[in-house]
Amino acid sequence: MEKSVIIIIVALLLAAGSCKPIESLPDEPRIEFRTFTLFDTIDLLGNNAKAGTLTFYFEDGDGDLGLDAPLTPGVDPSSNLFFQLYRKNGDVFELAGPADPLYPSEYRIPYLEAEGQNKILKGTIDVTLMYIVYDTTDTLYYDFWIRDRGGHDSNTATSCIFTLGENGTCGEK
Repeated sequence: MEKSVIIIIVALLLAAGSCKPIESLPDEPRIEFRTFTLFDTIDLLGNNAKAGTLTFYFEDGDGDLGLDAPLTPGVDPSSNLFFQLYRKNGDVFELAGPADPLYPSEYRIPYLEAEGQNKILKGTIDVTLMYIVYDTTDTLYYDFWIRDRGGHDSNTATSCIFTLGENGTCGEK
């Protein structure tokens, strides 16, 4: 065999070996809670406050997660990350309503798009929640979910239980 034929055969074998099959996931996004970290901070007015960073993993099979920025800040009500707050009352957790001072806003995950042929999106998202009016004994947890641009809701994930008087991280380590 000629040397050039051997080089071509080796190159084709290497190219064929490096091709991975395209991964396939459902069009509906999927999320998993990872951690919640509570810490002391200062609010925009210089007051002492608490903040918590919720970290979760996401996958979206058709890669249509996130929303464009609103044309006019504060006018477009579109959200794609939703929360339900559960607050401990005695020995029982109760779903808190939107009038609760600790009830979180809905959030907007920015527009995400995968490059290339495989449109699957995977990654982690950190969301910081601020607590201005609270009691150090307030014990909470969240259920949360996301919605992609196609209108598909993810599964609902649940955070760990945390107390606003105890800084630190709960969840996966």
